[in-house]
Amino acid sequence: MKPTAINTSSAALQSKPALVPTNSVSTKDGFSVRARIDPTLPVADVIRQLCSNLKVADHPALYALRDEHDVLITDTNLRKAIKDKVNLKLVNSPVVEVVDIMEKLSGREEKSLKLALFSLQKYIQEDQFAGEFLKRGGLAELLNVIGVSHGNTLAYALKALQNLMSLDYGWSNIPTPFISTLIEILAKPKNLVNVCRPATSILKRLVEADPRFATEADFVGVNKSAQSVAGPSNSKTSSGGKNPPSIKPGMKPLSEGIWNYGFDLIFDLMKAQDEGELGPNTGERPIKVLETVVKRLSSGDSMMAMDSMLLINSLLKNATDTQWQELADQLERLNLRKAVIRLTSLTTSEELNSSTLEFQANLMSFAYRRKNTPIDLSSPSVRNTLDIIWAAAKLPQPEATTPTRNTPRSSPKVRTGWQDFGSGDGILYEEPDADHPTWVKLGFDSENLRTEFARVGLLGLDCLRALATAWADYFQEIVLEQLSRPPERRCPVAKASNEIVELLSEHYRLFAPSYSSAPSFQPYFLSFHRVHNLALKFFLRVWDEIGAAASDFSRVAALAQSQINYALRDETRPWHEVEHDFLESEYREVRERQMRELEQQDDLLSKPPVRTLRAKLYKDSFEFIRSQRIQCLTQGAWFVNGIPAPLTGAGSSRESVSLKRNTRPWKFLRLASIDKSMRYLHFVDSVVKIPIRNGLDDLPERIDASLILEVITRTSAIPPNIHPGSMSPSDIPTTGSPLIASPLSFSLLSTRGGSLADLVAENSTVFSDWIDGFNMLQGDHFTTKETAEFVQSLTEIGLKIKLLDLSGEKVDIPDALNPPTLPSTTDFFFADYD
Repeated sequence: MKPTAINTSSAALQSKPALVPTNSVSTKDGFSVRARIDPTLPVADVIRQLCSNLKVADHPALYALRDEHDVLITDTNLRKAIKDKVNLKLVNSPVVEVVDIMEKLSGREEKSLKLALFSLQKYIQEDQFAGEFLKRGGLAELLNVIGVSHGNTLAYALKALQNLMSLDYGWSNIPTPFISTLIEILAKPKNLVNVCRPATSILKRLVEADPRFATEADFVGVNKSAQSVAGPSNSKTSSGGKNPPSIKPGMKPLSEGIWNYGFDLIFDLMKAQDEGELGPNTGERPIKVLETVVKRLSSGDSMMAMDSMLLINSLLKNATDTQWQELADQLERLNLRKAVIRLTSLTTSEELNSSTLEFQANLMSFAYRRKNTPIDLSSPSVRNTLDIIWAAAKLPQPEATTPTRNTPRSSPKVRTGWQDFGSGDGILYEEPDADHPTWVKLGFDSENLRTEFARVGLLGLDCLRALATAWADYFQEIVLEQLSRPPERRCPVAKASNEIVELLSEHYRLFAPSYSSAPSFQPYFLSFHRVHNLALKFFLRVWDEIGAAASDFSRVAALAQSQINYALRDETRPWHEVEHDFLESEYREVRERQMRELEQQDDLLSKPPVRTLRAKLYKDSFEFIRSQRIQCLTQGAWFVNGIPAPLTGAGSSRESVSLKRNTRPWKFLRLASIDKSMRYLHFVDSVVKIPIRNGLDDLPERIDASLILEVITRTSAIPPNIHPGSMSPSDIPTTGSPLIASPLSFSLLSTRGGSLADLVAENSTVFSDWIDGFNMLQGDHFTTKETAEFVQSLTEIGLKIKLLDLSGEKVDIPDALNPPTLPSTTDFFFADYD
């Protein structure tokens, strides 16, 4: 006969000394017993036998087991609880808790409501509790509470909703009016921090729940969860009939999944909320909620600043092709770059540094998109920018002439510089009368602005506008000074500005969207316009010193490129040193350094077709390294279970952790590669390193990778007397030594708060593979120097191989490819070749 799974009898324990109790179990009445629990039994059977042995009169279904931290014991974690000899509690089941909380939520009595919401925060992340809560219409009730509450009650309710949204089901039916209410809460600067933080996180989650990024696996998983929540399907409901009781009119069925919000919906609601409160917005006024979020980057509460940074990153990363430009204009108008630079100077938090690097990568992606977006002369924002630039130059106006048959039709705003030619569709196909040049006076080669900005797009226009507004006196001075010179000796200011934009883009490797090769913070990139201004001043100074003519433009541009690379060689240098390099360096020194550089490199590398080839190879190298890093995660590696060390700097959100020694100091992790989603990290803890077979049979526990908020480094110390392979014996910490974070340590921070794992890599190679593996799994950026060097090395090797092929075939690479002239009319057709 099989032995009893649970035995709480002291006589039985005396007669069978071999049956050692595994856990201590306490009841609501304060009664505590020692019990031996069979790990092979389901939790329901364990509870039933406990109720029987403890003479509990109520039905066992009304009870559940929780550990001393109130974590619900399920079939998944029961074995671990028994193995760790965790103290257990026999408490109310999730069903009972849901009934009690729902009653208090509907009652609206202030004290009971706060207690219910506080309990809801804890329990809502549990699948059993969440399923019962949603089935009973809990989401609609919670949204109603948020709509009428304020102060701490509102904060508790928002936190509960935030925790619910960490699940991948159950919140697909949030109505649009509630999202507008949420944006209104966030837009009020005087709201409490504990209200704004969960509201910010909720809005971030809604932005990320974009149908563009949903996979078939997401909907399959959601449908299964929805069926378990909503029960059997109803034919009337599925065919568009009556909604289930838990879903109010206007809400979406649970089976639709959570991927039905996204950037466009949230951004449109932000604009609608702003216009509803302040009236129509023509684009010149900052959107109120964005203005408030950017201001909170300077908040005294570092975690509020952190949450605001995460929301901004989410907006930048998920912006759609139709609205990214408007978002970029809004954030530029709010001086977001300056706010982030100020934030990084005030804190050294690893969590915030990681978010700053992500912001930098997003900004590089936006800069690339603006650079490759042609200017549209029919766009009101572009025309307004051109008006501002022309007005800032304060050039003498041309005399008005009577239009003739051969004179192009000009805009009513001809005095401001832009004109419509040909059909008047805003596209410049023909040049105006040579007797009345306009844009040529600013330093363009022609009046066709679309052609003039072809290489730098909107990014070049942004930089020229910044020059004309932030340094208006200087801009007017240099334009008028050049006009006073003979035409052959003039430096084309606007053309030089665009050339500097191109050189800076090459320096910062703005090769493709979502590719950032910067493993460290680059404050001078965030000050792109200031650096552009300095580099342009250097360009004009060199032009004057060498007495350059129009034919020397490429020569001066080559000197500017050399000086940009030299002045920005180290982003940690003080700003005054960078200014000195641009404004006070002698021409002779710059020329000598350029000559040394030319001796070390082939002039072939500076040709535009080769630079384009390098950009393509860089993207290919990045994708190769990305797949290699993720492959390292799927192969798995051993780590030391680190002891969380005190984090330096403000803003740590990590929860306090007991510093008692871990009895199993080693952890083997492997990313599951069975399904394409790669959603779970499987692991096993061990006293010593043991052989691990391929697959997941030796890895009984797992971490949901979708819960990883970010990866931060230098967070954990090595346990005493544990010897990772890369450390010398003298560096091994001993018992009683202070906790010092290892440079090879990192933590996986959870979206639900706290850390999912605190790990120490055995060597720098494993550290680099896994840190950037996680970063590339979540996005398209990396942070370690090793990965950056690998990508760069592969790019250079690939470039040399391609050039060897071309040189072997004696192919002549031109300096530039000039586009053919545009047809004068539309009266033509393309030949059809078979």
